[in-house]
Amino acid sequence: MTRHDFLILNLVVAVILVATFFFVMATVPSRAASCAGQWMTARWYGAESGNRTADGSYFDGSQMIAAHKSLPFGTKLRVSYGGKSVTVTVRDRGPFIKGRQLDLSRAAAAKIGMISAGVGRVCIERR
Repeated sequence: MTRHDFLILNLVVAVILVATFFFVMATVPSRAASCAGQWMTARWYGAESGNRTADGSYFDGSQMIAAHKSLPFGTKLRVSYGGKSVTVTVRDRGPFIKGRQLDLSRAAAAKIGMISAGVGRVCIERR
């Protein structure tokens, strides 16, 4: 490998690293972003359509609903992720996975762009 080939290879690697850095920074919401409420780790769920939620209603993944372990049913939450927000109503209990505090319906997660991430840090504000 000549010196010229080595320099070109280093340049290509540097460009890839810089592009990767900017892609990650653009797609991952900053923890330093302002949040008037509190940060929670959330995931989305939706395969349960047709089953009953903890409040007795039928779950429909196209509705703007959420599951929380202790918030009263009917509580309205503004959920923000990646610069987008959605208002959801707590109608279910969960998640029951260590480290997670909120489950969002598929529709709510889609509206804020969280589907591909699956799990993310969201800002929660009570309404």
